Amino acid sequence: MRLNDLSRGASAIIDHIEDREPGDPVALRLRELGFVPGEPVRVVAVAPFGGDPLAVKIGFTRFALRRAEAARVLLRDAA
Repeated sequence: MRLNDLSRGASAIIDHIEDREPGDPVALRLRELGFVPGEPVRVVAVAPFGGDPLAVKIGFTRFALRRAEAARVLLRDAA
């Protein structure tokens, strides 16, 4: 499952970030912001009609991500 598929209020664990090309700057930036394997993530808000952005929470920090950016974050179920 990908972060952009997660519904509002749902939580999961980050499995990995997908690189679309070698040295992918978007994937690198996501990692720098704390989107790293094993980190819990929760969707706190979704734009109306399934649009951009998504508001997600990692730890005590909230981020607004475009759906295309969130699609790079692959998840596993929160146990």
